[in-house]
Amino acid sequence: MLITPGKLLSQIDSPADLKKLSQAELVTLCEELRQFIVDNVSVYGGHFGASLGVVELTVALHYVFNTPYDQLVWDVGHQAYGHKILTGRREVFHTNRMYRGISGFPKRNESEYDTFGVGHSSTSVSAALGMAVASAYKNERDRQHVAVIGDGALTGGMAFEGLNHAGVADSNILIILNDNCMSIDPNVGALKDYLTDITTSKTYNKLKDEVWNLLGKLSTFGKSAQEIVSKVENGIKSTLLSQSNLFESLNLRYFGPVDGHDVDHLVAVLNDLKNIKGPKILHCVTVKGKGYGPAEKGNATTWHAPGTFDKITGEIYKKTYDTPQPPKYQDVFGHTLVELAKSNSKIVGITPAMPSGSSLNMMMKEMPERAFDVGIAEQHAVTFSAGLATQGLVPFCNIYSSFMQRAYDQVIHDVCIQNLPVNFCLDRAGFAGADGPTHHGAYDIAYFRCIPNMVVAAPMNEQELRNLMYTAQLPREGGAFSIRYPRGQGVMPHWRTPFEKIALGTGRKIKDGDEVALLTIGHIGNYAVAVCEQLSKEGLEIAHYDLRFVKPLDEAMLHEVFSKYKKVITVEDGCLQGGMGSAVLEFMADHEYRASVKRLGIPDDVIEHGEQSELHAECGFDAAGIRKAVEHMLERVPTLA
Repeated sequence: MLITPGKLLSQIDSPADLKKLSQAELVTLCEELRQFIVDNVSVYGGHFGASLGVVELTVALHYVFNTPYDQLVWDVGHQAYGHKILTGRREVFHTNRMYRGISGFPKRNESEYDTFGVGHSSTSVSAALGMAVASAYKNERDRQHVAVIGDGALTGGMAFEGLNHAGVADSNILIILNDNCMSIDPNVGALKDYLTDITTSKTYNKLKDEVWNLLGKLSTFGKSAQEIVSKVENGIKSTLLSQSNLFESLNLRYFGPVDGHDVDHLVAVLNDLKNIKGPKILHCVTVKGKGYGPAEKGNATTWHAPGTFDKITGEIYKKTYDTPQPPKYQDVFGHTLVELAKSNSKIVGITPAMPSGSSLNMMMKEMPERAFDVGIAEQHAVTFSAGLATQGLVPFCNIYSSFMQRAYDQVIHDVCIQNLPVNFCLDRAGFAGADGPTHHGAYDIAYFRCIPNMVVAAPMNEQELRNLMYTAQLPREGGAFSIRYPRGQGVMPHWRTPFEKIALGTGRKIKDGDEVALLTIGHIGNYAVAVCEQLSKEGLEIAHYDLRFVKPLDEAMLHEVFSKYKKVITVEDGCLQGGMGSAVLEFMADHEYRASVKRLGIPDDVIEHGEQSELHAECGFDAAGIRKAVEHMLERVPTLA
């Protein structure tokens, strides 16, 4: 079902069309744009609250600036739905995040208006600054560069690195701080308190009123520009005597805070600011979920990406089942960590701003003094965990596989070189689904197994996850222990089984066979179970081994495999280069075995978004793909002597 846009919105296929509207029509357009987002997301799903919160800002930016010549960079992209709709993608917006549809995030090869691909946070300032410096180098002095960054993304260290450089780069960049006290979960840390102080400070608000009364009366600065800017700066400097401003101390001209939902005022402010050269920051206060009552008044975390819902009542649709369903892996992690922590007082939990997504919120609720949300700061999360480990605690650092890439140096330098016993739980390993390539956990097997003092493991089901976590919290001499698991449901409705220790580097033989052996790692091995059962009914017995550990490998089990089978298929939901299949081939070469080996996994390509099952099928390692590989082995590959 296609959603019909409002009268004004239906006329806009580009920002050029937007500029044809009178400023008086912008309020109506904002109402129509907000309703269009509500209508679409309620039916098709997707991110929700963040884009509703910046409707007025989005309209004002494209109304004032000459995009795409003026470069607009969105941080992350959860907030960019309105941007996509106004830049030629309204008619295909219903395909957002669907297989073969448009991306849920800005993407350079999707539109010229998407100046920078975003999916991980805290990148906008650095990217926009690079564009600004390049424009100056090319003598494009009239070109504007705008970075829109949320206050949650500002907790990432990279954002501060960009701000620090921007203050001395003498470049034409405007940083817009979208301040709504939320990322996915509520923001944490001193920065949140600092921004709250700014927005509530009587001194700052008095200055704000004075400044904007001065600027807002002028349509252009003309010859008075230097005098006005000087007055603004002097006013801010006098205020600094009573209250320090972080941004001014970084040599960024600070303006605000302003109401991020007053589109008329935003247009006036942006028109004024684009005539002020140099680095500057505009502080906009917004409400996540603005304009949709249930999202404004309800749980903001829930309404970040609620799935489909009744737009009238706000009821979020949940699937109902007649039989017990397997839990999500992240929930198994959350419940298990609490259970283990009750019997091991040394256990602590750490997450970089994903307590709900990782289910560490369970421990934060029950044991708040032992669970830490450090903000969007993966590097800090890892080194903080290392510090905890030096004092004899048992840290479980839960970071999405894709986000762990941002802390790779810390894993090597601060954890593994020092041989510290930090436990990494990598959620969203494999394909993340609709979030697409920026969120796929494709590389962790390869990038972790090459590091000394690192165990790399993956459970095939919920019971195995519990046992691996139990094993990881037992005393050991040192070294990191990583456990990867996918987004979504497992396979065991009844999963609360007693804990069992798993010997490091031991796999398990699930099924014996005759001619072909399947070697799998992690949840994806359940496809192999289904294939083996299907073929067994047809009179064909295929062996199946669950490696469970990629490092250390179960060498005794691999000796058995290559002594008995000359046709081997490896299956993993990670990249083929350097992954589990590569580890098996290395073992085979090191021990001079001869066998035909077919590797199934994520190819050397960027895989787009879609349902996990769709992407598994595309890459050929779903049940149908595994069966096809088995049949190919049996029909076309000769048995080696």
